[in-house]
Amino acid sequence: MFSMERNYDLSFFIRGLKSLGLVLSDKQLEQFVSYYELLTEWNSFMNLTAITEFEEVVQKHFLDSLSLVKACKLEKQNLIDVGTGAGFPGIPLKLVFPALHVTLLDSLNKRVCFLNEVIDKLQLKEIKAVHGRAEDFAKQSGYREQYDLCVSRAVSNLAVLSEYCIPFVKPYGFFISYKSEKLTGELKEAQKAIKILGGEVREQVELTLPDSDIYRNLLLIKKVKQTPVKYPRKAGLPLKEPIK
Repeated sequence: MFSMERNYDLSFFIRGLKSLGLVLSDKQLEQFVSYYELLTEWNSFMNLTAITEFEEVVQKHFLDSLSLVKACKLEKQNLIDVGTGAGFPGIPLKLVFPALHVTLLDSLNKRVCFLNEVIDKLQLKEIKAVHGRAEDFAKQSGYREQYDLCVSRAVSNLAVLSEYCIPFVKPYGFFISYKSEKLTGELKEAQKAIKILGGEVREQVELTLPDSDIYRNLLLIKKVKQTPVKYPRKAGLPLKEPIK
């Protein structure tokens, strides 16, 4: 059962979850509190997040990650979170939807050590943290076109993100990019890259985070054909020379 000894006011979180159509068990709430405590503990000696107040982490990390439910149904999919950082959105999604098979990919080993600590302390199954670059892992047979769903909250240009992410997605799966702004210009510039990589833009789901005016845009790109073998290009090149 959930321990109330930690004195966290969970009413804001529970209300936000409800607005997303989600209800969590005491055990799941306990896991989120433990995740928060590990995040702030590790953040004291390494840079994981600039946001540390409980309510802010709940809103801008936990609920933001979970806003994916507004864009798709989550069941037993094979999901990869590219550029996961401190585990967002992959870990919150795993906590709420335990049947998901989750891969957390990050290029910084220190963050992967933190993610492994979270996985261990929360006793999570069917989830792994991997240290490496998307450009390298998307070339490997165990990762390339193996996922029903690729998600990313990484702050990067959409054309660049598409080259990182679309190669991981199975044909007819989805790449969903979390964005904090309207995508008119950026999306227009990325259309060629998305098409070359085998993707097709299907929908933009616009929302505001619960109890706020913080805008979010979930862009759904469907994988309609296999990604040409030359993509992604070698590490560093997608960022330096985006597909145009």
